[in-house]
Amino acid sequence: MTWLIIGASGQLGMSLMSVLTDRGIDCRGCNSGDVDITSDAMTMEYISSISPTVIVNTAAWTDVDGAESNVEKARAVNADGALHVAAAAKSVGSRLVHISTDYVFSGDSDIPWGIGDSHSPISVYGQTKAAGENSVLNTYPTGSYIFRTAWLYSRWGKNFVKTIISISTRDGESIKVVNDQFGQPTSALDLANQIVDSVCAHIPFGIYHATNSGQATWFEFATQILDLTGTPVERLIPVNSEQFKRVAKRPKFSVLNHDAWPVIGESGIQVPAMRDWRLALMSEMPEIIHQMEARQ
Repeated sequence: MTWLIIGASGQLGMSLMSVLTDRGIDCRGCNSGDVDITSDAMTMEYISSISPTVIVNTAAWTDVDGAESNVEKARAVNADGALHVAAAAKSVGSRLVHISTDYVFSGDSDIPWGIGDSHSPISVYGQTKAAGENSVLNTYPTGSYIFRTAWLYSRWGKNFVKTIISISTRDGESIKVVNDQFGQPTSALDLANQIVDSVCAHIPFGIYHATNSGQATWFEFATQILDLTGTPVERLIPVNSEQFKRVAKRPKFSVLNHDAWPVIGESGIQVPAMRDWRLALMSEMPEIIHQMEARQ
């Protein structure tokens, strides 16, 4: 079994490479310098040359604000790229895991979103990711998983956890954090394990919500981060979205439900929902701090 991780230098890509290597599973990683997934021909040629058992497409245009003024570039990666990878996966018979997002929903709700709820994106990023989901499902429904996730953080790359820790080291500086957007902080390492467990268990193809359990606002997330670093939480100042203007609209409530879990795969192995986000953060925090200190 060989896994190909597209977008291997990102948070999830690096987490997947780490998990697969630790489990002794053969894996290869690639980035935009290796294959341009916006090119149909290049994607087909590259994937055909490897013919992997499993492909995980983590590649995406994730600059939510930047997508508003770069619509075609965002669409080329998030929608066209998804189509090209799905077509190539189908051609060589690889199982495909496509990574999507909570931003395919509007956030205009007060109950967690279900896997069957209709797309209702309110940003260009969300629109292009929704189009990518449709491309995958229309092209290769018999061999594809779509894993929607949200609010990713890890010991690798840039993320909200590291940003809050960095700001907290500046003496006396207050930290304004949005307190009216609800989501699910998710460990990229937990997500990587969930993906590998699910594929190895041969769970049914389809859409899954893969976030850590529970919910929080960004302010509550930041409070937990400072608690774990021993920093006074009084430095945090809750603000609403109107006070923290962004170019692109954000969903107010993008919590994803986990009704599809647990799932029993063809192997007979049961894959449960992911653990509570607080437990995941507590587990990951020492390594995040260690990595940040090592780079100082």
